[in-house]
Amino acid sequence: MASFGTLVVIAVNSFLLFLTSAYGFYLPGVAPRDFNDGDELQVKVNKLTSTRTQLPYEYYSFGYCRPPKIENAAENLGEVLRGDRIENSPYVFHMRDDKLCLFACKIDKLDDSTVKNIRAKIDDDYRVNMILDNLPMAMSLVDSDGKVMKYYEHGFPVGRKGFGEGDDQKYFIFNHLSFTVFYHRDSGNMASRVVGFEVTPYSVKHAYEKPFNEEKPEFLTCNANTKHIVDGSQSPQEVKENEEIIFTYDVQFQSSPIKWASRWDTYLLMSDDQIHWFSIVNSLMIVLFLSGMVAMIMLRTLYQDISRYNQLETQEEAQEETGWKLVHADVFRPPPNAGLLCVYAGSGVQLLGMTVVTMIFAALGFLSPANRGGLMTAMLFVWVMMGILAGYSSSRLFKMFKCTEWKQNTIRTAFMFPGVIFCMFFFLNFLIWGEKSSGAVPFGTMFVLIFLWFGISVPLVFIGSYFGFKKPPLEDPVHTNKIPRQIPEQPWYMHSFFTVLIGGILPFGAVFIELFFILTSIWLQQFYYIFGFLFIVFLILVITCAEITIVLCYFQLCSEDYRWWWRSYFTSGFSAFYLFLYAAFYFFTKLEITKVVSGILYFSYMIIISYGFFVLTGTIGFYACFWFVRTIYASVKFD
Repeated sequence: MASFGTLVVIAVNSFLLFLTSAYGFYLPGVAPRDFNDGDELQVKVNKLTSTRTQLPYEYYSFGYCRPPKIENAAENLGEVLRGDRIENSPYVFHMRDDKLCLFACKIDKLDDSTVKNIRAKIDDDYRVNMILDNLPMAMSLVDSDGKVMKYYEHGFPVGRKGFGEGDDQKYFIFNHLSFTVFYHRDSGNMASRVVGFEVTPYSVKHAYEKPFNEEKPEFLTCNANTKHIVDGSQSPQEVKENEEIIFTYDVQFQSSPIKWASRWDTYLLMSDDQIHWFSIVNSLMIVLFLSGMVAMIMLRTLYQDISRYNQLETQEEAQEETGWKLVHADVFRPPPNAGLLCVYAGSGVQLLGMTVVTMIFAALGFLSPANRGGLMTAMLFVWVMMGILAGYSSSRLFKMFKCTEWKQNTIRTAFMFPGVIFCMFFFLNFLIWGEKSSGAVPFGTMFVLIFLWFGISVPLVFIGSYFGFKKPPLEDPVHTNKIPRQIPEQPWYMHSFFTVLIGGILPFGAVFIELFFILTSIWLQQFYYIFGFLFIVFLILVITCAEITIVLCYFQLCSEDYRWWWRSYFTSGFSAFYLFLYAAFYFFTKLEITKVVSGILYFSYMIIISYGFFVLTGTIGFYACFWFVRTIYASVKFD
């Protein structure tokens, strides 16, 4: 159980990181740090990760070398939720001081459980993550087409598999790490800044002079004067019972022309960059063209309808007219479950506000990958602050429907949507905890999340609801009859299921290409950084949701069907169904997840994302349709 001081550190650090993300101030570990020659550099270790299991594990749970005292780095809320566990390590060296064959530690005998654990991690393609001066360690790769373009692969594998005599499969662990630290030194400044951190792992079965002296070991496979520590002649270190393993490392410093401000460029380089940009631009152009055509058709058609209705002179002519004008006395009739609609509309406004504010900060560069966990921390804090908008918008609709139980509506707005998300999150956290993964959220962090929800979000929802109910109710532009009008038989293509099914396609088409890269960054552990394009795609999504909902609502009213409230919400919100189908397609075509628990985690998290996407897009379509209906009926003269 975490102490109160730990909870305060997490909360305060998260809040400071949010301010940093919003206003661009430096925090320790984010600001540039100058090193003089001989200054100590200590490598920090992070979690073990695998794209095959999606279950991170703490570094020292694997049995790696431990320093005399393990110290946990102060982490923000986003880092804890991501499963990061940053700690110190025995890998220590000094600026611009090259060293070879340094001793880290020695494991005398591997027991059976450790052997099984290491082999399981190798089978699942686990990778080791380390950090130096806030830079993640990476392996340098070069394009296979011969271009001299370097890009990084995060971390290094735990080990590799091979075959011995008789085709027996053997497991080899990478126990020797060759670090390369790139530094930049400005002219006239004797201090250096770390601008790159690479590693080349080797598997070496070390031989040494006996008896073994840990203070000053004498290795036969390498020594401090050897130019090439690993030349291929050494035998690899096999993982088997009763085997001893010696961990060693060396470090080499190289001067680099890369400046500190550009040191993340190689980490963010994408191998399919040209295809990525072309696909996004192509998608945006198609959606913009379709949206423009829809807008032109709607504006011209509506202008003609309104002109014709306003030119009718006699009652007989008005009775002979058909179309959306005939349902004017029923179009603002409150829908069934009006309170539930108010709740979802309020939750959608809260999500929309969070998305817009977070994307603006991200597009301006305040949420760069250097601020580890900054994006998730900012999203949580902005969502909490947007609770006031949820309460206000929900109460305004609730009062327009002439409902009276405003306290009950406020409570449902504050608890329904986040309650569903929290229950699913708690269940998934229980599964992760059962796997003894570092991805399980600790009790202290869970307490912080509950405090943000109950202590900040809920009171803000009540405050927003209070001000919303103090405002005068929205007046309908037309009078509503007491007796509802009979709805004529609708053609098959105007049934709600068909229109909702069709309505979700276009909003999904606005984001599905970008969705591929977002899923890749989440599940294949790659950096996502082009928030400018993502913000443009989001704006196109908003426009598309609004326009497709308005078009289908117009056709519905022309068919004399005035039940548009819930259908307008589901029309654009149904794009979440296509999002989930695409997530399932991505799972079976791009991922190699084999564990049942990992599959449950993937689909459960995608259900949460799809649910949030449904609430977001449904709210956009609903308010667009709400504005459209009020506008057209306020433009026509009624007796």
